Amino acid sequence: MPGDADRLGDARAATLALLDRRTPGATVCPSEVARALATDWRGAMPIVHAAIDDMLADGVVRLSWKGVVLATRDGPYRIGRVED
Repeated sequence: MPGDADRLGDARAATLALLDRRTPGATVCPSEVARALATDWRGAMPIVHAAIDDMLADGVVRLSWKGVVLATRDGPYRIGRVED
């Protein structure tokens, strides 16, 4: 469905924009991404999670929780940019 692809693209772009505003090594919360997309941020969380899964598979972001790197999105997580 084209709408879903657009929403995934929006979530991906919002994630990268938020990361660009952070210092190197800093992370963002997925709820920050959802809040950037919609007033009903909780309703936007499924599309954010899907976009993050895609970005993780593409090697664009890394996930962590309390300093521990996560291989997959499972439970709470923070989003960081993959360092060169």
